[in-house]
Amino acid sequence: MFKAFLIKYAEIGIKGKNRYLFEDALVARIRQVLREVEGTFNVTKEQGRIYVFAEGAFDYEETVEALKRVFGIFGICPVVVLEDNGYEELAKEVVSYMDRMYPDKKKSFKVNARRAKKSYPLNSMELNCELGGAVLDAFPSMRVDVHHPEIMLNVEIRSKIYIYSEIIPGPGGMPIGTNGKAMLLLSGGIDSPVAGYMISKRGVKIDAVYFHAPPYTSERAKQKVVDLARLVARYSGPIQLHVVNFTDIQLYIYEKCPHDELTIIMRRYMMKIAEHFAGENGCLGLITGESIGQVASQTMQSLAATNEVCTLPVYRPVIGFDKQEIVDVSLKIGTYETSILPYEDCCTIFVAKHPVTKPNLNIIKRSEKNLEEKIEALMEEAIRTTEVISVE
Repeated sequence: MFKAFLIKYAEIGIKGKNRYLFEDALVARIRQVLREVEGTFNVTKEQGRIYVFAEGAFDYEETVEALKRVFGIFGICPVVVLEDNGYEELAKEVVSYMDRMYPDKKKSFKVNARRAKKSYPLNSMELNCELGGAVLDAFPSMRVDVHHPEIMLNVEIRSKIYIYSEIIPGPGGMPIGTNGKAMLLLSGGIDSPVAGYMISKRGVKIDAVYFHAPPYTSERAKQKVVDLARLVARYSGPIQLHVVNFTDIQLYIYEKCPHDELTIIMRRYMMKIAEHFAGENGCLGLITGESIGQVASQTMQSLAATNEVCTLPVYRPVIGFDKQEIVDVSLKIGTYETSILPYEDCCTIFVAKHPVTKPNLNIIKRSEKNLEEKIEALMEEAIRTTEVISVE
């Protein structure tokens, strides 16, 4: 029945003279995701509307699922596209559409006609009345409700005629790449993939860095993070994942620094390395999955101590979420089941039994002086040996 989709957007519509830039980014992202779908598609932008036309056979369900992952889309409307063969033919098609779409003929409806083609002989109000009458004549058990209809039957008269009534919710947000780029500190936990998803939803292109600690963490733990990056990339687009071998740095910190300060000091060096790759990749900020008070390294004092080493802004989109709220998002985007697999990352391996929860920055810096002999060389080696994995 459907060979085309009307793509509705929300925020993009208020962008004024720059709106075309956002529309073009949305079109590009739609084309990108549809390359993975069975079928051939033509994505076009016409008169403030974006359409997806299927050329030949295609997988309807797979296409809808792909479009539901495109940030910037507010609604996906499967449409019937007609040539203008006169009002009588249009009325027949509208009746046929209602018959096929709604087996239950006891529903209320409203016709919402829009006549963008001003040469059409009937105006919008006349079309509403005439087409509503045609539906009532065909299905007397239906009724018109102009205030709270169960079915909103949209008929748009343009160069062609578009009929639709279903609006499948999209993810909303802004098209990827319209708001710069940032570097995600990605672990194998629940929080950081959600943070990456949420920042991507605002139009930010993301890359990621993961801190690996072999042999204390296994190759399976690394693969888990790659899998998480791939799940996030379904929404965010391709991700360059930087896998940093952090073992020597962690062991050196473990040897030279008080154990109750390990987590904070390790975190500070992770941020320094992440900021290095952010600079190389043209990123405008760092992203973490930290939530206030969730663990010792996420108290206000700990976050302040971590922030102190950064020159780029640090974005923490789940900062005010409780754990269940984060879990709910992870379930929605499909990362939860992978996140809970029992493969520990470097953060959990080297955690202290009694970590400091209110670190004093001056004391932390004093402890870091114990690292001055080798830490710069270790960081340079970790950066030099970083593996970069392209994840799509």
